[in-house]
Amino acid sequence: MANQYLMAVDAGTGSVRAVLFNTQGEQVGCVQHEWTHGEDPRYPGSMDFDWVHNWELTSDCIRGVIDQTKINPTDIAAISTTCMREGIVLYDEDGQEIWACANVDARSDDEVGQLIQMNPDLEKEIYLESGQTYALGALPRILWVKNKLPELYARVKKVSMFNDWLIYKLTGVLKTEPSNGCTTGIFDLQTRDWDPTIMRKVGLKDDIFPEVAECGDIVGKVNAKGASDTGLTQGITVVAGGGDAQLGCIGVGVVDNAQAAVFGGSFWQYECNTVSGQTDPGCRVRVNCHAVPGVWQYEALAFKPGMVMRWYRDAFCQEEVRQAKEQGVDPYQLMNQEAEKIPAGCHGMLCTFSDVMNYISWKHAAPTFTNFNFDPAKFNKYTFYRAIMENTAMITKGHLELVYEATGNSPKEIVFAGGASKGDIWCQILADVLGLPVKVPVVKEATALGAAILAGYGVGIYDDISATARNLVKWDKTFIPSEDNHKTYEAMYEPWRAVYKAQLDLSNQHITNHMWAAPGL
Repeated sequence: MANQYLMAVDAGTGSVRAVLFNTQGEQVGCVQHEWTHGEDPRYPGSMDFDWVHNWELTSDCIRGVIDQTKINPTDIAAISTTCMREGIVLYDEDGQEIWACANVDARSDDEVGQLIQMNPDLEKEIYLESGQTYALGALPRILWVKNKLPELYARVKKVSMFNDWLIYKLTGVLKTEPSNGCTTGIFDLQTRDWDPTIMRKVGLKDDIFPEVAECGDIVGKVNAKGASDTGLTQGITVVAGGGDAQLGCIGVGVVDNAQAAVFGGSFWQYECNTVSGQTDPGCRVRVNCHAVPGVWQYEALAFKPGMVMRWYRDAFCQEEVRQAKEQGVDPYQLMNQEAEKIPAGCHGMLCTFSDVMNYISWKHAAPTFTNFNFDPAKFNKYTFYRAIMENTAMITKGHLELVYEATGNSPKEIVFAGGASKGDIWCQILADVLGLPVKVPVVKEATALGAAILAGYGVGIYDDISATARNLVKWDKTFIPSEDNHKTYEAMYEPWRAVYKAQLDLSNQHITNHMWAAPGL
């Protein structure tokens, strides 16, 4: 049967993948490559995006999944794309990429200072319209290009997000969709479109914005160059996708008002749906356009839990990596088996990595483990490993409380997806810390499924994005909180906040180094 597959291309922070689904939403193939985004030594805090090498990796994933599944590319009905948000690509008048940075690029300290000096109230004004601050927005980054690379800035004709860039590489058509475009902070949340007046307020070009295509709209067809690069067939329809968290929500059926999800990957995202798009007067919580038209999301981010886990695995668990290779399993599976033997609360040990979000003044303490002693039976490498998981769940608890304080929205259950949901232990810790049921879908890589749903919607395979999401999501497990463990974590929460505050004070005094701080802080 022709046209029976949908492809998602997913450019995450730590990896890129091509995922193939059938029209019942079942994953039939996936090829993934890890990638990194290096710091330019000339510019501290920078996070460059290598568009040449990264397109080669992307193309290899697409070719790989076609080869893995042995499908005929003509049987792909449509393709859509998703990515880490906030990263931007700048293009010249010939449509060539000339500059790009990845999501948490923080090189624009001087420019944030310049913007604040220009108008101390502007950041709040922009937040109230766009739901974004300078922390991850495009405004300071484009101003940085103007200040530091003026000859390159003079050549800038267009800006796009990475998911737009993927479609551009496939089709030659450059458009932006609102769920990721809004993360630039140059968007009007309510109209779901660019607001060029924001650029004019700070003396930047106001005519570099592509046309907006709503999520699920057809953007173009795979062209000859896209087909040659990837092994796809020329003429396959390509549909506007969205940001990773928003498409993840579609992939797990979180499409209605007041539903909430947590996505555990390189970063952890807490997403709580709203039909108002109202911003927080305290500017603490991010507000984005959902990839479902007419829905918005309150969002709180935990920085780098997945990257912390990768560091811990590579730095301390070489033996588990070796054993896993011999046994043909994931190293985390072996690490989790040992961590399950450690009691809830890790014998009182705490750690600090990411802080609870404060979008208008966003800084993270130096990474720290504390309150352990030298008893190796209690405090071994698996205790430290479990403490990282507990710490991330504590941050998530802070985010639920923050969104409730700002908006009055509080979920009755949490949908949990992404790489962190693959092992039962982290799912159970999350349920125990939050005191809420945690539902895990069968398809853990929900972001790619969300992109596939939009692809299918774009070509008429599905009639309705939300209804399709609800119909296709299948549940793997539900984790019910343990009362005893919940009490343990409730008792730990305020001490953890106090420890975090003390550690952040040390970083603010420049005694220790912030794990990350927004530009200009």
